[in-house]
Amino acid sequence: MSNINDLELINIPTIEDLRGNLAFIQNDILPFEFKRIYYLFDVPSSAFRGGHSHINQHEILIALSGSFEVTLNDGKNKKSYLLNKPNIGLHIPNGIWRELENFSSGAVCLVLASDVFDEADYIRKYDEFLESKK
Repeated sequence: MSNINDLELINIPTIEDLRGNLAFIQNDILPFEFKRIYYLFDVPSSAFRGGHSHINQHEILIALSGSFEVTLNDGKNKKSYLLNKPNIGLHIPNGIWRELENFSSGAVCLVLASDVFDEADYIRKYDEFLESKK
């Protein structure tokens, strides 16, 4: 079962150009092959996203625009990250509770997921998450 020490910041390869920079994501630079991509946008600054854990799925979160905070919890320890660079991804392995908040105006959170959507893979109640860690 994953713990807080399994979190990893991933540098997304970037080509710098005076006309604008380019970042590219390929499966060979990630710790898993992604099967689903989605993004959060127009999130009010007072809103709270996440509030769940995955049984099997891994995810990478990237702040494509703006910033937001990610608080991660393995059932014993917590760690927070401010994501605000489009060339840095945060790898969240399975078994980690995540909460996203403090979205800046215009923030866009890109998520690369290791599997297709499956509601059965989610743990949405914190007490059930803690029980799963025993």
